[in-house]
Amino acid sequence: MHHGTLLAAVDLGSNSFRLEIGRYEHGQIHRTEYLKETVRQGGGLDEARNLTPEAMHRGWDCLARFGERLAGFGPAQVRAVATQTLREARNRDEFLARAREVLGFPIDVISGREEARLIYQGVAHLLPQSDERRLVVDIGGRSTELILGQRFDTRTTESYRVGSVAWSLRYFADGEFTAQAFRRAEVAAQAVLEEALSLYPRGAWDQAYGSSGTIGAVADVLAAAGRGQHGVTREGLDWLLERLLEARRADRLRLDGLKDERRPVIGGGVSVLRAVFDLLGIDRMQPAQGALRHGVLYDLVDRGHGDTDLRSLTVQRLAAKFGADADQARRVGQAAGQLLGQLRAADAPEARDRLQRKLGWAAQLHEIGSHISHSDCHKHGAYILDNADAPGFAQPELHRLGLLVLGHRGKLRKLEGELDDEVFVHQLLCLRLAVILCHARRDPDLRGLELRAAGRRFVLAVRPDWPEAFPQSAHLLREEVLAWQKTAWALAWA
Repeated sequence: MHHGTLLAAVDLGSNSFRLEIGRYEHGQIHRTEYLKETVRQGGGLDEARNLTPEAMHRGWDCLARFGERLAGFGPAQVRAVATQTLREARNRDEFLARAREVLGFPIDVISGREEARLIYQGVAHLLPQSDERRLVVDIGGRSTELILGQRFDTRTTESYRVGSVAWSLRYFADGEFTAQAFRRAEVAAQAVLEEALSLYPRGAWDQAYGSSGTIGAVADVLAAAGRGQHGVTREGLDWLLERLLEARRADRLRLDGLKDERRPVIGGGVSVLRAVFDLLGIDRMQPAQGALRHGVLYDLVDRGHGDTDLRSLTVQRLAAKFGADADQARRVGQAAGQLLGQLRAADAPEARDRLQRKLGWAAQLHEIGSHISHSDCHKHGAYILDNADAPGFAQPELHRLGLLVLGHRGKLRKLEGELDDEVFVHQLLCLRLAVILCHARRDPDLRGLELRAAGRRFVLAVRPDWPEAFPQSAHLLREEVLAWQKTAWALAWA
């Protein structure tokens, strides 16, 4: 990552959409611009868990404004992530198709645990560095993330389906605040969060930090009332609950430090926060400056460097967990990378490196399904990747990796829907050819081999003595030529 590079993170949260733009300088990211719009998509899910047309249009309009600001940014400078509402929405594909178009960049729907990991990274990068063990809590609109970590390393990450928007709609739908409603809301939140008691015991952390919306709003109110010297405390939460009950209704609530946009969801947020305090035995929580969007920015920096990209470590762990042959993975990866480098020679070096790195991951993982079945290892490998807990990966990224694993052998018909994507086809062909060239499970002789493309036609040039020197490889290559004849692409060798 070059010093002075502008980076942008887009957070499609359940309550608000946020755009954070920062400049990377000497290992740190310094904010240059921050935009936030209250979209309330979390309140726009109907009983069938579909986003209403109104909720979708609110989201699209906001992202169009963000997209205008991001004009001129390159793909490697921007990452957009979506959280719990779009994890739940049955019609999310309809929303995302238009959302990507108006924003101008892909949008990753990330898992709850990946959201938790990124939240911790955002918090940790904006805190002074120390050896303290940290509990980080983030109460969002429809989910709450809990993380244990030290320095920049996470130990435990979980996401629970309880949040300020969801709980406000469920227990304070008419906007009325009663003691009975708060008791019901807190008990229900503790029931959802109950397993956290064993995962986040009081002796496992030294300091609790609160990230993002609800906790930030509570901290602002307590500070404005002169009760925020020690952050968010049990006493402060008791005082705040009394103020809510005195107001009786959300629309009558007047508290210094409370923004209008937060008033409709403060009841649900406070009830969830009180449940977390009681369940985990928290006496005091410090509001943190870092949040999901900051974690996304620092993750963008790591993704730009192969040696710090968490996804590389995740791939190594998966390969080891499922007993993949490391030597064979290396052989296939090197051969596939060399072929892809020839095919994509016209690409910018950074773009080519990214494609080769992802192809290398597919090579590392192409045999993980052998742990289950040798003959159908490609199918089992793809299934594993579609269902794996893989830190650093968004769900679409992991699915695409799984498709490469699925396609590394066998018929191409199963990938028919992906064969209009030129980059995917290039990666797939290189992986399949590398598997053929390494079929004997020894280092292949790649001297004189060159892969070229002209439109949708590929030609693999080999030296004259190659077919006689490697007859089995030549036979497998002929079979591969026939396989591609059944697609809109063609392969020949000469």
